[in-house]
Amino acid sequence: MSNKLSVGILGATGIVGQRFIQMLEHHPWFEVSWLAASDRSEGRPYAEAARWRLKTAIPVNIAAMTVSPAKPEGAPKIIFAALDSAIARDLEPRFAAAGCAVVSNSSALRMQADVPLVIPEVNGDHIRLIDTQSWRRSSGGFVVTNPNCSAIGLVLALAPLHTTFGLETVMAVTMQAVSGAGYPGVASLDILGNVIPYIANEEEKMEEETQKLLGKLTGSSVVPAPFAMSAQCNRVAVEDGHTESVSVRLQKKARPEEIIKAWNSFRAEPQQLHLPSAPEQPVMYTTAADRPQPRFDLDLGGGMTTTVGRLRPCGVLDWKFTVLSHNTIRGAAGAALLNAELLKAKGYL
Repeated sequence: MSNKLSVGILGATGIVGQRFIQMLEHHPWFEVSWLAASDRSEGRPYAEAARWRLKTAIPVNIAAMTVSPAKPEGAPKIIFAALDSAIARDLEPRFAAAGCAVVSNSSALRMQADVPLVIPEVNGDHIRLIDTQSWRRSSGGFVVTNPNCSAIGLVLALAPLHTTFGLETVMAVTMQAVSGAGYPGVASLDILGNVIPYIANEEEKMEEETQKLLGKLTGSSVVPAPFAMSAQCNRVAVEDGHTESVSVRLQKKARPEEIIKAWNSFRAEPQQLHLPSAPEQPVMYTTAADRPQPRFDLDLGGGMTTTVGRLRPCGVLDWKFTVLSHNTIRGAAGAALLNAELLKAKGYL
């Protein structure tokens, strides 16, 4: 018998659900034993219910697994949730109330005052908010979330600067991959040869989540980071990988070599604890004049490393640079998986 912890996936047939399955196939701590999706998938073998879109094959044991109803009854006590936010707003509290640890990729509860929004390298201490949740007190269940796919790469690049020099102003313009819209995503005739300068609620999420992630936990709440933040979000014809052009004003003056050192030397608890999904280097600076690029730099650290490049002076603020992160790995399934690993290491699972 396996000594791994049994886990379930809500929203298992979607792109992020598929990433969870892929990343959990050989995981040393967790084993998928339960899958749930929409009513039309319920009762069917997973291989029939899911339109598999990843480059690796469906694991044999998963392919034959029957898709269960999306109800807490019969589900394992650790749930990875990859749900549309409207559905998650109802389902995730139901699973938490039933005593489940819900590790969510949804935006539904991210900004709720008692729900931790976590990047383990940046604000792992925020998981203590779990203990303030009514679900925790009544059933032992809880909800932990990871950020929006466009916010997570940005925040990983900002965190070393905020810690070392302090942030005063941040401006970010994104070029976001079509996979961020799920499957089938954006219609080909809308995106090919085009840029769509609007993603619903994305700019608001980036701004609010960035300040919550870099804020301070004081007692039972998070005080958002006080710097000014502005985001503009665009959808572009790239399959995977969110690229962002960022400008910052720092509270303390910094030389370029000091900034690059802050990025390349950035390490935190996931690296110290050797969590299975933690990249050896969370942020990596590339010196090439035309990088990072999704085609070449996306899979660093198994898709969990954020790549930064093109650091140069900014004529309006202090410095500008380019950030790249994998939106369905570091920005979605991998983010939630790393959160679960931190929860286990801290005794919450």
